[in-house]
Amino acid sequence: MKRILIIGIGAGNPDYITMQAVKALNRTDVFFLMDKGQSKDKLLDLRREICDTYITEPGYRFVEADCPERVRGEIDYTTAVQDLNRDKQATFERMINEHMADGEVGAFLAWGDPALYDSTIRILQAILASGRCAFEFEVIPGITSVQALAARHKVALNRIGKSVEITTGRRLAAGQASDADTLVVMLDAEDSYRTVADQDMDIYWGAYLGTPDEILVSGKVGEVADEIHRVRKAARLANGWIMDTYLLRKP
Repeated sequence: MKRILIIGIGAGNPDYITMQAVKALNRTDVFFLMDKGQSKDKLLDLRREICDTYITEPGYRFVEADCPERVRGEIDYTTAVQDLNRDKQATFERMINEHMADGEVGAFLAWGDPALYDSTIRILQAILASGRCAFEFEVIPGITSVQALAARHKVALNRIGKSVEITTGRRLAAGQASDADTLVVMLDAEDSYRTVADQDMDIYWGAYLGTPDEILVSGKVGEVADEIHRVRKAARLANGWIMDTYLLRKP
């Protein structure tokens, strides 16, 4: 039986790798890498660096495939994501069928944690449900950008007796109603924090967390929103991509 590992590799710093993940890396025969284009080569390079750093015995191999892209523009977001995951499913299924022998261990290296805003678990479950590919799989958790953000800003994620909610920039921009004391926002492509700039809220923002390109900004949303917008735009232009997360709360 083939065995697949989904290994959470943390939010950008190779030191975020857990000992469980190191052991999983050393069990793996083949690593499946999704190429998202030249502008995101750093994401592939980090995965290779992690393997070179923590795997003690040679003999493992990499299999790369072009990562399907989500259709943007005049299309329903949920439909677009479902279509993207369907295309990824076909790619994953092909790699597992064509590049793994029975009894081997394959691995997908998930940025952050596989259980938070990552579709690898759902995709593997869909492949198994289709019946076209047989394997067992295991999930190894990792440090999320949410944890890294709080650590780098030296703040607690929650306040005593208070709630925390994790949401998306899309929902915040749509006027999401929430009574959570702390709101953590991910996947914000539209600078949605500016929609609450007129409210008395603190923001702790971070991009490329754990990497040499890391940027941190904090303060009152109304006072630092323009600064975040400026540095975010410049960083995206310089790198061709950006991964950022922020925490919002009333003082």
